[in-house]
Amino acid sequence: MASKLKANEDGASPEAPKRAVLGLGDIRPAKGAVKKALRVGRGRASGAGKTANRGHNGEGQRSGRSSKRGFEGGQMPGYRQMPKIQGFRLVNQRIWLEINLIDLPKYLKGGNTLDEASLRENGVLKTRVDGIRLLGNGDAPAELTIKVHHVSAGAREKIEAAGGKIELIGLAKAAA
Repeated sequence: MASKLKANEDGASPEAPKRAVLGLGDIRPAKGAVKKALRVGRGRASGAGKTANRGHNGEGQRSGRSSKRGFEGGQMPGYRQMPKIQGFRLVNQRIWLEINLIDLPKYLKGGNTLDEASLRENGVLKTRVDGIRLLGNGDAPAELTIKVHHVSAGAREKIEAAGGKIELIGLAKAAA
């Protein structure tokens, strides 16, 4: 097929037609990217007439109805069911080592100071814990120095009555 454009007399190719400058008004979405909005309540033939896709009567049919996020028609919503499902674990759960006053003599093993280092030495504390809690079940041995993260009110009274000292230390996770 012969080219419709003829060369100039000097053999040079003809000038290409000038292109128009593209402006913002010329930009269009790709074909098929924009779908026409469904016009509801425009008669039977529209496919969305009469009840306008809202169903017959009831809460959702009335004007001004809006439901909150997660509403499941009165059924217990999924986000409230989750904690009841077996095996649900807290994301930021703290693991405490709980020690009662009655157990202190076997954890001390001859010393009079109870802290994380002494518990590790005596083999009581083998895994990672976030803190140590001292609970008031039992009687306090005489004159102890205790360094823990939390002490119950009953345990504090019993230890101070026996002449011991309590020093509260910060949590390991609090800094992180």
